[in-house]
Amino acid sequence: MASIIIIPIIIVTLVGLSGYLVYRFLIYDLYCKRIVNQSLQKYNIKKTPSQIIKEYYENKGEKISHKEIQNLEKNYRQNEPEQFLVMYDAIREHLKDKE
Repeated sequence: MASIIIIPIIIVTLVGLSGYLVYRFLIYDLYCKRIVNQSLQKYNIKKTPSQIIKEYYENKGEKISHKEIQNLEKNYRQNEPEQFLVMYDAIREHLKDKE
């Protein structure tokens, strides 16, 4: 008798949890990536977010690995999307100072 109640609760819990995980780790990241790319296109920036991060840290004199770039890109993309524009401005300023 208890299995009539417990089995549907377990099934609903598993479906709900898997739906949340798909949203949180796949759909939300794709949505954030789309927003960042649209923002870069809006300002006619031809560089990808990973290129911006790599150049920014190179200009600061720091050498970071590809894995660190990926982690920073995901963090900025999901939590601070405006950082890409700030970093791009810093890159442009650095190029102007070189000239």
